[in-house]
Formats: sequence, structure tokens, C-alpha cells
Amino acid sequence: MKKKKWVFWLVILMLLGYEAVHKEAEITGNDLTDKRSKVITAGPGRTDITVISTKQIYKGNLLLVNKNYPVHKSGVTKDIVNLFEHQELVQGYGLLDNTIMLSQNVVQRFSEMIEAAATDGVSNFLISSGYRDTEEQKRLYEEKGAEYALPPGHSEHNLGLSLDIGSTQTAMNNAPEGKWLQKNAWKYGFILRYPNDKTAITGIQYEPWHFRYVGLPHSRIMQDNNFTLEEYLEFIKEQQTYSATVDGEPYQVSYHSVTGNTPIPVPADRRFELSGNNMDGVILTVFP
Repeated sequence: MKKKKWVFWLVILMLLGYEAVHKEAEITGNDLTDKRSKVITAGPGRTDITVISTKQIYKGNLLLVNKNYPVHKSGVTKDIVNLFEHQELVQGYGLLDNTIMLSQNVVQRFSEMIEAAATDGVSNFLISSGYRDTEEQKRLYEEKGAEYALPPGHSEHNLGLSLDIGSTQTAMNNAPEGKWLQKNAWKYGFILRYPNDKTAITGIQYEPWHFRYVGLPHSRIMQDNNFTLEEYLEFIKEQQTYSATVDGEPYQVSYHSVTGNTPIPVPADRRFELSGNNMDGVILTVFP
């Protein structure tokens, strides 16, 4: 009889312990978008577990924004500034007017890019449009119509990661600035978002001026494979894991479906980044 009682109480204690751990995971997960638990492997290549919520699907540099997938409030970049009011950021290029707004991080990458272009003798750059809030997008949509503008909340300009780049000399489809960007923008994390031969995929007419920041190694992979953002996200989802080398440095990109609070293995000893795709999951990028 004593033995049966001992076994009974042992089972009860085990069940209580499991419930406590389960509850702790639930509570932690509710607040988690990028928090780690214990290391699950040792030595070089150690791995942590990060639990992310569905909110992460709508944040990051790889969000797909179009007529089917709108910008969520949490997806708008947090470091948007008025460039006219930050003249220290406006070096080597012009602004169409004093209302241009953009992510400060994107502006810094853009500045690095046009500095490199200047060394190649290409220097007549102009930013004609950047971030737009929903009210501005609504006005543009009503003015231009569906053929030339997207509804408010469905434009990449509502993210803060896209900009329209012009030349002070001539139209971008003929300008040296446009040709230089099409060849070199990927090196600085930018892509030509709406190419001439991809209208059936993007749903947007050719825009030689519209560039989007996605970051490395994604811009390199897209350039090498002639991918639009739509094609790239589908490719990574199909591959699940993909390795790329940029300037001799190894990167790893992987897709993870997210439903509820989802655990994702991440490196404990390498820098990584998570970006939602604005649809159903996140892209994990592991840096060198």
C-alpha cells in the first residue's frame, strides 16, 4: 500500500512540474518576438531556441507589400525622418522637395551607394519620393487612379523601405544613374522592385526609378537569379534552407512557418536577423 501511495504522489508531482513548465512557456511566448531559451547544442555552431509570435510575420526588410498584402502598422519602419530636416544625411544627391521622408538606415545605405557611383563618374542622383503615410497614399490613389497607384496601405512607400530615385539630367530608363543602379544596387542591399519583364508577376508596370531595400545577401541572390521579391520569397519557402556566398563570406537563409508562438532554432554564436514575409512565416538570415 505504501508503495502505491509513493507512486501515486510521484505521478502527481511530475504532472504538476509539466504543467508549470508548460504555463511558463505560454507566458513567455505571449511577450516574445525574439527571445531565447537554453542552448541546445554545445561548442562551435551552438544553437538557441527563439520563440516568436505571429506579430513577427508583419515586421522586417523582406515584407511583400502589394494589392493582396497590405502594410501592418507594426511593419512601418521606426526610424523614418524628414530628410530636409536632416541635411547631414543629404550628401551627394538632391531632393525633389522638402517633404521627402525615409528610413534613416535606408538613407545611410543609399548614401554609401551613390558615393560608390560617384567614383564611377555617375553623380546626378535625386530622391523624388520616399515614405508616404496612408493619407498621402490615399490622395495619390484618388488623383492617379488604380492604373498608376496602389490603394492606401498597399504601397511599398507605406513601409519606409522604398524610394523613387531620379536623375537631374534625364529620365531614369536612359540616364547613366538608372543604368548604374540596375547593375550595382544589389551590392548595397537594394533591388529594382518593378522590372520591365516582370509585370505579370509584380502586377506593376515597369518603374526604373523604384528601388527597395532588402539587404544582403537577399539582393545578391535576387540579382543572380533574376528574381522579383515575389519569386524570391516563394523560392526560399520551397528550398526551406539556402546558402549563399557574397564577397567570399557565407550566409544562410531559411524559411519558417509561423502559427501562434513558434520556436525557431537560431545560432548562439553568429549574428542573425528575422524578417516576416507579410504572409505566413519568417525568413531567418544568418550572417558570417
